[in-house]
This record gives sequence, C-alpha cells and structure tokens, in this order.
Amino acid sequence: MLEFRRRLEKILAGGGAEAVARQHERGKWTARERLAALFDEGSFQELDAFVTHRGTEFGLAGREVPGDAVVTGFGTVDGRLVYAFAQDFTVLGGSLGEMHAKKIQKCMDLALKTGAPFIGINDSGGARIQEGVDALDGFAGIFRRNTLASGVIPQISVIMGPCAGGAVYSPALTDFVFMVDKTSQMFITGPDVIKAVTGETVTFEELGGALTHNQRSGVAHFFARDEAECIAQIKRLLSFLPSNNLEDPPLRRTSDPLTRLEPGLREAVPPEANRPYDVRAIIRAVFDDGDFFEVQERFAQNAVVGFARLGGRTVGVVANQPRVLAGTLDIDASDKIARFVRFCDAFNIPLVTLVDTPGYLPGKVQETGGIIRHGAKVLYAYAEATVPKVSIVLRKAYGGAYIAMCCRGLGADLAWAWPGAEIAVMGAEGAANIIFRNEIAEAEDPAEARARKIAEYREKLYNPYVAAGRGYIDAVIDPAETRPLLAQALAALAGKREDRPAKKHGNIPL
Repeated sequence: MLEFRRRLEKILAGGGAEAVARQHERGKWTARERLAALFDEGSFQELDAFVTHRGTEFGLAGREVPGDAVVTGFGTVDGRLVYAFAQDFTVLGGSLGEMHAKKIQKCMDLALKTGAPFIGINDSGGARIQEGVDALDGFAGIFRRNTLASGVIPQISVIMGPCAGGAVYSPALTDFVFMVDKTSQMFITGPDVIKAVTGETVTFEELGGALTHNQRSGVAHFFARDEAECIAQIKRLLSFLPSNNLEDPPLRRTSDPLTRLEPGLREAVPPEANRPYDVRAIIRAVFDDGDFFEVQERFAQNAVVGFARLGGRTVGVVANQPRVLAGTLDIDASDKIARFVRFCDAFNIPLVTLVDTPGYLPGKVQETGGIIRHGAKVLYAYAEATVPKVSIVLRKAYGGAYIAMCCRGLGADLAWAWPGAEIAVMGAEGAANIIFRNEIAEAEDPAEARARKIAEYREKLYNPYVAAGRGYIDAVIDPAETRPLLAQALAALAGKREDRPAKKHGNIPL
C-alpha cells in the first residue's frame, strides 16, 4: 500500500507545484481541475493512470512522466455516461508520445463500444519529438478513430491551450470545437515558421486564437471568455444531444404549453422587403422558454444555426439572418448550414428551417471562391437527411436559394409559408424589368408603367398562394400559430422512415 500511495501521489501531482503555479498564472486550470469541473462530483474514474512512456532517447530514459502527460477516463455529466481525456501541460508540455496516444485511443474505443459521447481537452505542445515516428503513428490512430466514430457518437474537442501541427486535425475531425479567449490557439505552423517562410509577422492570437477561429476560419463553434464558461457551454451542448446515433435526444421537462399562441409574430417580419430584422427573436418566440443555443454564433452571421426544444424535445434550427448581408447565402454560410444539417441527421434531431433569403451573394470573390461547390453542399445535406424536416418561408425565398433552404422538392416533409411570403425566381422589380422591358420603355410614363407591372407580377406570381395552389407549399399559416402547428407536425413525423438506394456512401461536393 505504501508503494501504491507513493506512485499515486506522484501521478496526482502532475508536473509539480511550480508547473501547476505557472499553469494558473496563465489563467488556465490543470487537466484534473478541468475534469473535476466537467464531471459530476465523484463520478470520474481514471484509466491507465500508471501508464508511462517507453522512450530511451534524448533524455527520456528513466525519466518519470506522470500519466504520460494525459488523464483519461469516464464518468457522468448530468447523470449521463461520458468518456474524456485531458492533456496535462504541466508534464512535458502535454506532448503526445506513443503511450499518451494509446491511452487516448483506448478511451475512444470504449466510448464507441458503449455508445457514449467523447470529449477531448487539448492543451499540448504537439508531438513529442523525442519519440519521433511513434508520436506520429499515435496521431494517425487517433484520427482514424475520430473518423470511425463520426456520426456514431458525439465528439467534442475543447482547446484550452496550444494545439499545433498535426494535433489540430483531431479537433477538426470532431463535431464541435470549443475555444477560450486569450489562452487557446490552433495552427498548423506557428508565427516563427511563417515569418521564416513567407516574411509575414503575426501573433499567436491573430494566427490561431479563439476569436480568429470563431469569426473568420469557422474552425471553432463556441467561444468562451474563460474555462469556467467553456465547461458550462459543454454541459449545455450535451443536454441537447443523444448519447449515440441509436438513441433519441434527451427529453427535458418544460412548463411552456405546446398550444401557446404568439400574436407578436404577426408583426415580427417587416412588410418592406428590404427592411432587416433579427431572426433570433422569431426562434425564441416559437421554441420552449425562449431558449436557443446557437452554434458558430460569430461565423457566417448571415445564417443562424443551433439547438432549441419543442415540448422538451431537441430540434435543430436553421435560419437566414436578414440583419447580415440581407440573409443571402454565401460560401461560409453554405458550409455552416451543410455541416449542421448533417450533424442533426446523424443524431436523429429533427430540422426546422426558417427561410428569408433573396438568393446567393453575388460577386467575383464568391464565384471564383467556389460558391457553386459550397452551395451544392447545402443541397446535398438537406436532400440526404432522413430526419423530419419542416420548412417555413417567413418572407423572401428567391431563386436557387429557395431550393437550397429545404423546399418541398428537395425533401422537406412539410413546407409552409407565412402570409407575407414572396416565392419567386427573383425579386419583383428585377423580374418586371426583364419581362416587361419593352412595354416599360415604350410607355408614356415609364416609371408609372414599371410600378404597374411590378404590382401585376406580385399579384400573379409572387405571393405564397401561387406556390400553395401547385402543392409546393403545404399551407399558408397564421404566424401566431407557428408553435402549436410545428409541435403537431413534428409529432406526426416522429415515426418517419425512408428507403434509400443501397450504396457505400455518396460523394458530397467537398
């Protein structure tokens, strides 16, 4: 017992008091402190605590490396089983070597076998260069497991320190990435290498900080001001998700009645086609208790995606945001929507799509950047999804963007429109200018003729009743009744089954 206690104390001490103090000075918790905050009190069971490296080169021989710089194990989060690892930066900078990787791989295998979410807390200087190719092979084994687990169990990556080089690809393969302001960085090559190769001068924060990856690159999905807020966000996300792809999302009690009407929604969308509004207000008015957990809030803000509940059941919400770029679809918004739709489909989460878009964002940058290819991802994701899908046109739904936002023909089980909806190939002004060009030009008063033709086009082709008359819209609904009607629809679609052609997998336009 004395030997056991001696060894255990060394492991629990990590890199020692001085290393722990330096970690705290940086505004960071230790690996064990992070796991203690994440898991229910007393529930975490550590795996492979006594595992250590087998390196013999460059000073590793005989060197004690507690836990080989990573803590792995399982426990409960809000009573549900979760597996996790946390790299220990106080021990060899949290560097990944052969046995470090094997500990993570074993934990991932157990998560997959038991159908439990897997969380990786990254805080590492990268591959342990003293172990050479053994470290590289360790990363490869992790990446392969990330891929095999994709769509089977939720995988969450938490960046709470540096994550550089090949290490960044495991988080990139997972479903959600969390980052903490000022203490998280992700990059392939650091500022020194970039300076040497390209001559560019860039800081760690500019290159791969939390704000950069949440606002510009889209690599990260959540931004936290500190580690406590980050842990709270992780727990909130887990509350919406099932443990695996064979389960339904957890049911949460709510006192918000499904029959609740919301008369304010009748005035929520301005009648003027070009006047902006915040679609989040509509989302909060429709779903339980005004609760909406937005994903990638700072990235591609012309699209809004996230999780809400209806009658206590998780729903994935996708919406255009008229406040930003008029709600147009661009390259980044397309990627954001497609990825979210595919996650929801993999984990049995119904999709509600709120449509208000004038089309795709025009411009040379978008076209040469591949808006065709990126836009096709949205089409593919929605058409591929087999979960219940309900789409509601709030105001504008023009051209190809009408199709992309899950119209009836693309696979929506139910497609509705609010009374002020405008469904057409393009805006009435542009359409009238093309169709009636000669009449307008030859008229005594071209301005009056143009206004008359625009009104004529609106009346005959622009309103939702035209689409409803052809069966493309299942119903034109009173906005105040959106919540109860959605609740009825999703209940009716709960047993939905679809037969698809047998194939190994499709070829999404990546």
